[in-house]
Amino acid sequence: MNLDDAYANAPYIPDGAGFPDRWRAQADTFRRQMSVLNRARLGVMYGHGSRETLDLFIPHGEPAGLFVFVHGGYWRQFDGTLWSHLARGFVERGWAVAIPTYDLCPRVRIADITRQVAQAISASAHEFGGPICLSGHSAGGHLVARMLAPDMLPDDVFTRIAHVVPISPLADLRPLMNTAMNADFKLDKHSAAAESPALMAPPSKPVTVWVGAEERPVFRDQARLLADAWNCGLTIAPGKHHFDVIDPLTDPDSDLVSTILGRTLRQN
Repeated sequence: MNLDDAYANAPYIPDGAGFPDRWRAQADTFRRQMSVLNRARLGVMYGHGSRETLDLFIPHGEPAGLFVFVHGGYWRQFDGTLWSHLARGFVERGWAVAIPTYDLCPRVRIADITRQVAQAISASAHEFGGPICLSGHSAGGHLVARMLAPDMLPDDVFTRIAHVVPISPLADLRPLMNTAMNADFKLDKHSAAAESPALMAPPSKPVTVWVGAEERPVFRDQARLLADAWNCGLTIAPGKHHFDVIDPLTDPDSDLVSTILGRTLRQN
């Protein structure tokens, strides 16, 4: 198997190269709308680096809890501002939303990004009370799954985690050592295993893995691997590929938003 091709998404999605421009347009529109309503706090620093920032979107009234979305891009591309519109579904359900930006490979290692995301979640948790739900897409799915490792989050934050939903996650990083991308990742056997959620002990928190039915086979395999390793739920979203599997996050009534919040709603 040619792993570089197996992990390539855009060439196998109609107009795959056009998605970032569409995401940017939707994100910019949402950011403007929320800023006009004085319900956005943009570029909040959670660390000292220029990319250690997060955007906060605030609902009407007291937030029911905090939702954190972590973006993907193979730890090498994009920033949180490209995905602001994905906060819409949760803001309309009365939840505060945090979307962090982090440093990228090869400037840093994946383990460094993992620590940055933990810091961003902790900083966001101190802004809002209530339960915390985490989700992330692709590399972001990997990153939110890693938050469930022991001692990754402070106890006062970890105890508030109600549900984690990795979307199209990269759960076993060892195959990526054999891709051209590893020139940026610099993974070896030890670091790849240490950063692989599928090799972690099953977490104590509720997890649902989500993946599109039309995704590349390796992403469906990675999702199943994590669900099997953690003995947790797996949803295969009909008709969804790697780029549009996250679209339902914009809809407060979507199955994806309802799944992410579902365990919290049942607890209340």
